[in-house]
Amino acid sequence: MNLAEGVQIVSFGLLSLMMLGAALGVVLVSNIVYSAFLLGGVFISIAGLYLLLNADFVATAQVLIYVGAVNVLILFAIMLVNKRQDFAPVPRAWIRKTATGLVCIGLFLLLATMVVVTPWTMSTQVAAGNSAIVAIGKHFFSDFLLPFELASVLLLMALIGAVILARRELIPEQPTTPAQPPALTLPERPRELVSASSIKPGEK
Repeated sequence: MNLAEGVQIVSFGLLSLMMLGAALGVVLVSNIVYSAFLLGGVFISIAGLYLLLNADFVATAQVLIYVGAVNVLILFAIMLVNKRQDFAPVPRAWIRKTATGLVCIGLFLLLATMVVVTPWTMSTQVAAGNSAIVAIGKHFFSDFLLPFELASVLLLMALIGAVILARRELIPEQPTTPAQPPALTLPERPRELVSASSIKPGEK
């Protein structure tokens, strides 16, 4: 094993640990803002794994789309909702937690079986290099145009969902200004006194 292979193995191990730790933090951290930031760490770790596979375009798309668009959209939705009330306890919550755990274990076993069964062979083909981006662009706008447009519709749906979540259910009323105390005014003089004082002496 030469130096390049050793660096790749160490980088793969570090990125894998970073991805697994961030993924566990997403589901275990109680603060939802921290969970969203850790989700960005998961996406960046996956992009690093793509770079180790010489898939530079996929790694760039991972950072631009998932970290720069989806994760930022999630953060905007979380921070715009601004709901501070505590969650009400759900009756029989252990049933849901048990079902969620079983589904997660099933998916993990399915993926582990796929990894073990799949014949991983070393490819002897030369990497496409910069021409790979041109080939992917041609496929995007010819053979895979419909899935590409559906992905944009999916992002639009996520944006609309963020706006709906951020909308306030109750528009607060305009705050009423407290009643201003009456200004200090001089008492009005009676009309009789005014008329009497206006008569000059000697006049009747």
